[in-house]
Amino acid sequence: MRMIIVAAAAALAFSAATVQAAEPIEGNWKTASGSTAQIAPCGGSFCVTLKTGKHAGKQIGKMAGTGGSYKGTITDPDADKTYSGSGTVSGNSLKMKGCVLAVLCKSQTWSRL
Repeated sequence: MRMIIVAAAAALAFSAATVQAAEPIEGNWKTASGSTAQIAPCGGSFCVTLKTGKHAGKQIGKMAGTGGSYKGTITDPDADKTYSGSGTVSGNSLKMKGCVLAVLCKSQTWSRL
């Protein structure tokens, strides 16, 4: 019984440390084109809205996830086409990836402001 309690306590401590280590996607990011995108909570997900540049005010994505890995949709504002997308946060970098049929993909790296 004592081993079960110790194992449960260790598992709880590990999961708490994992949650604390999660890298948030929320914030302002400089896109590859030089615009500023704001990522903020919206309806249980995170909405990506351009704050500066030619398409300021346009929502260009919606993603859900935790722990630095997010999935959803992303729109190319110039072409006005939406793709399945993903984002991976690593420190002050956000690698955004958009794919057609999960085969043809393009990626960009954004920087946290």
